[in-house]
Amino acid sequence: MRQDRNLSTASEAIARYFKEASLPSQQETLGLIVVEILRSGRTLSRKRLCTKLLCRMEQARGTEAEIHYQQLIGLMFSVERES
Repeated sequence: MRQDRNLSTASEAIARYFKEASLPSQQETLGLIVVEILRSGRTLSRKRLCTKLLCRMEQARGTEAEIHYQQLIGLMFSVERES
């Protein structure tokens, strides 16, 4: 039962990341990574997204690309605050 709740929470968190991605390029990058994970047959999770983002950031060529991935990683750890 708890596992189902965790999956639901993870799905909601991932949906929130997409909603918070401010630039189309951020959404596109997240979408490409999600597709890559799913096509590999692996389960989509925050940990797996972070790992992929970190790998891409390490391989980034240029400051702009690094900043792009840093911002996306920041979205993964942002806390949604209710007004």
